[in-house]
Amino acid sequence: AIEEFVPWARKIHFVTWGHVPAFLNLKAPKLHVVKHTDFIPEEYLPTFSSHAIEMNIHRIPDLAEHFIYFNDDMFLLRPMTEDDFFRNGLPCTYGREVPWVFDGEVGLWSHAAANDLGVINRHFSKKEAIRHHGNKFYSKCYGWKNNLRTFALNTLFPDHFTGFQNLHAPAAYRKQTFEEVWAAEPELLDNTCRDKFRQASNVNQWVCLWWQVASGNFEPSTVDNVVNSVTPDNLEAMCHIIENQKHDFVCINDPDGDVDVEALSRRLKQAFETILPEKCSFEI
Repeated sequence: AIEEFVPWARKIHFVTWGHVPAFLNLKAPKLHVVKHTDFIPEEYLPTFSSHAIEMNIHRIPDLAEHFIYFNDDMFLLRPMTEDDFFRNGLPCTYGREVPWVFDGEVGLWSHAAANDLGVINRHFSKKEAIRHHGNKFYSKCYGWKNNLRTFALNTLFPDHFTGFQNLHAPAAYRKQTFEEVWAAEPELLDNTCRDKFRQASNVNQWVCLWWQVASGNFEPSTVDNVVNSVTPDNLEAMCHIIENQKHDFVCINDPDGDVDVEALSRRLKQAFETILPEKCSFEI
């Protein structure tokens, strides 16, 4: 999908502990297989925490200043341009304020989001952000209803950000942002990276995404992404999205409970082969 839909990508850094898929062509010119030992400081290894991996990705050798971060369950479905990810030298993202609501069981990712938001409010004045970059928090690309909601939030909660959109989608970043967050919160990030497994006290990469927003170092954009776990009940709906390229991205989460993984995988593979029938240079 990367080769077909974003051929302008300079290099793909494939981050792994050391294992690689059997189909992967390790000699592909654009491919850079990156082991944890290649970029994560020795004092944090070994790690089994995605938070530790994410907070060090800016250290990957030969990583461009402007890069796009994908999790392993995110897929492109349609052609996209560089301007979809970066404009005027800045990352494109969804900058509208969206309050965080915690209901029922709070998972580790929700704890990370709360910690991320705490960092943002510690280092940025919402009033100053709105005063200097209001045209980015209110943008026609968000739609008038969302802009009205943002106005209400700014009126009711003028001093602190109440939250940002949970974008479980590919994210555009600058390395500089990670360096700024490390400089601002060295102890918090060090503690996050020293935990071998994810903990409720950790931050994750959203702290860098929201740092870009709160600092005004972004260009307003909407993110056309659909996220869902694949189950027998919604399998065909997800495949319909893929086969008809209904969105820019799709994020396929692991299903809960006992399912026939092989059967689900075969159908998903068939759906992807409908839009991507040819073998690419990354495959043996």
